[in-house]
Amino acid sequence: MSLEASRWDVLIVGGGPVGACAGALLQRAGGTARRPLRIALLEPVRAAPPAPHDALDVRVSAWSRASERILRAAGAWERIATQRIQPYERMCVWPAHLPARSPDALLFDAAHAGEPNLGTIAENRLVQCALLEAFVAAGGTVIPAQFSHLRIGEHDVQAQLGADVLHCSLLVGADGARSRVREAVGLAAQVESYGQSAIVANVATERPHERTAWQRFLGAGTLAFLPLADGASSIVWSVEEAQARERMALTPQQFEAALLEASDGVLGAVRLISERLALPLRSLRTERLAAARSALIGDAAHVVHPLAGQGVNLGLLDAAALAECVLDAQRRGEDPGAATVLRRYERWRKSELAPMTLAIDTFNRFLAHEGGPLAHLARHGLAWVNRSESLKRLFIAQALGLTGELPRAARGGEALS
Repeated sequence: MSLEASRWDVLIVGGGPVGACAGALLQRAGGTARRPLRIALLEPVRAAPPAPHDALDVRVSAWSRASERILRAAGAWERIATQRIQPYERMCVWPAHLPARSPDALLFDAAHAGEPNLGTIAENRLVQCALLEAFVAAGGTVIPAQFSHLRIGEHDVQAQLGADVLHCSLLVGADGARSRVREAVGLAAQVESYGQSAIVANVATERPHERTAWQRFLGAGTLAFLPLADGASSIVWSVEEAQARERMALTPQQFEAALLEASDGVLGAVRLISERLALPLRSLRTERLAAARSALIGDAAHVVHPLAGQGVNLGLLDAAALAECVLDAQRRGEDPGAATVLRRYERWRKSELAPMTLAIDTFNRFLAHEGGPLAHLARHGLAWVNRSESLKRLFIAQALGLTGELPRAARGGEALS
């Protein structure tokens, strides 16, 4: 690696959807400036996109309207194979003591907010690969390596890659919950186990999914059915860890019977069409999102319970907010790793993350797991929300990711530069 090639404005560690999104946003908008930004992304093993006739992956996410807009701004949305994504128009949420189609079950419909849908179910790998393609197409560089250690200096960051040294003005940690960047720059994380695991799998159902996301609060966890493009559904079944081990040990037929019971037969009989994965659930919070010449985005900065489907969406908002702060600094001729730039990013995202994290943990505690009068009140509160169109519109706007201080990329129709 030549000395010239080893100098970058921004070095992103981690090529998952969040890191790749930050790179694509920065490269597409910053590449048109008088002095284009030079962006490199470290990703040891680049994911291969799914082939057209491959079965759908087990790992999928619900991508919000804000995320869709960010993906469009990043140049990735048009690269996603439309035959592998499923927009959903409704969400039905109900507690265990009610049938799903009860008038007291909480039903969100995109029509209530004048929206075409509430979001899109798509494979994480599909979106990741589209973002990496957009990043490279805009002039970004993917380096298939890991750093061995970092040195944070006053004027730059030095990342050691074997015999090579990369210099950058800004280091971005997008390397997940076990972030090596976070550890290397000295940002502490508070990690707590929820005492639960999420079992994920794809299933065929007797009845069609109706372009609806179904979620049942069980009193000892949650069960969600997310609609897939091939007519099947992705399940996310969050249960206590001991119960997860028991369910993973069941035969496919036994598991299908348990799943039918837990879902109250909302989509009829179910049949496994994929492997089952059990993912331990933990929360992660960092007091700081930035340090000297470094910033954290996505799971490197925060991990939340999956019951609200907000994890990757919050990460894309981090990526878009950081990109906006860096690009605004570029227009002013400022150093992208300057403390003022990173303080703006940190204040912005912390103010948005705190209420969302609190809300998700509260829902998990009082709707999904805890007993007692407060939990009873919360479960019956679903019916109150269902009777209020204004409250439902508020919840829909939150699910769409269209509340709070949004980055320009998430507002739609606005250029980043």
